[in-house]
Amino acid sequence: MRKLLTLVGVLVLAHVALLFVQAGDAVQPPSPTAVDVGIVFDLGGRGDKSFNDGAYIGGERAKRELGGQIRFIEPGDGSDREAGLRLLAAEGMDLVVGVGFIFSDDLTQLAKEYPNTNFAGVDYSIGVDGAGNPIPPPSNLAALKFREEEGSFLVGALAALTSKTKELGFVGGMNFPLIHKFEAGYRAGVKHVCPNCTIVSQYAGVTPEAFRNPGRGKELALSQYQQGVDIIYHASGSTGLGVFEAARQTGKFAIGVDADQYSEAPGHILTSMVKGVDVAVFEATRWTKEGTFKGGIYQLGLKEGGVGYVFDDNNRALIPLAVHARVEQLKQEIIAGRIKVPSTL
Repeated sequence: MRKLLTLVGVLVLAHVALLFVQAGDAVQPPSPTAVDVGIVFDLGGRGDKSFNDGAYIGGERAKRELGGQIRFIEPGDGSDREAGLRLLAAEGMDLVVGVGFIFSDDLTQLAKEYPNTNFAGVDYSIGVDGAGNPIPPPSNLAALKFREEEGSFLVGALAALTSKTKELGFVGGMNFPLIHKFEAGYRAGVKHVCPNCTIVSQYAGVTPEAFRNPGRGKELALSQYQQGVDIIYHASGSTGLGVFEAARQTGKFAIGVDADQYSEAPGHILTSMVKGVDVAVFEATRWTKEGTFKGGIYQLGLKEGGVGYVFDDNNRALIPLAVHARVEQLKQEIIAGRIKVPSTL
């Protein structure tokens, strides 16, 4: 049931709503069978060809297949993010989704304030208590997490096996633990198949703005290519678009992240480490509609199909069949537990 708001509250929320750029179709009046879902994008927003676009695809799929009424909000600065989540919760959405680790604290607080609303956090950051033990999220909050290090291991191995210079690069967005998982897995994959390969690693910054700075991404990538690197893996949101531009300019290769990014630089994207953000958003919506939603921590890796890499008609000519076969073998070894992929540097 929609929560009643005071007249003052309605006016305040109406004012807050003007702060946002809305993405997607206008909200339609809810039907008796519809599930109302609100999704707030991370920095970089729609059009990042990566993380946020994956969430959008999941929301659009839920609209088509589940009859969902989906509302997308693309925030600006930090205060807008919290206000966007609060606006959706106050409007009585059945499910409110925050896309990105930066929403973790706000989602935790709102889940406590709105116990009858379901919340989901993509890449939700698990807190720890004074003894270092994980603090479970509230019972109405699903922490949707991925084992990015596993997919990164595979693209690292693939890069090392196809590199001509045996010098590989990594460009991260914000320098913090979540992105370290990508680098740790990538490094492990490279070294597993090529102990003598070298890896040059750089980050675009130390704040969330580092995920939307293509100019900085291009600068870092050009520097690495000039040092002899011939393949760069990025985990940097729309900053990675600058990495792709540098790959085109120098005739080198890059590896995409979160979604298949081949179309951003055809012929220069060796592969992409794909992450099922769309599937996670869709499943959280389905759980809500079916009444099976449960809070808790959900870990999605290779075994669950939550991460992977691209090998299709677009990039098949760039990857020798023997290399693909070796990477597939490594994939099965990880799934079987014979290879333990590190998640920290």
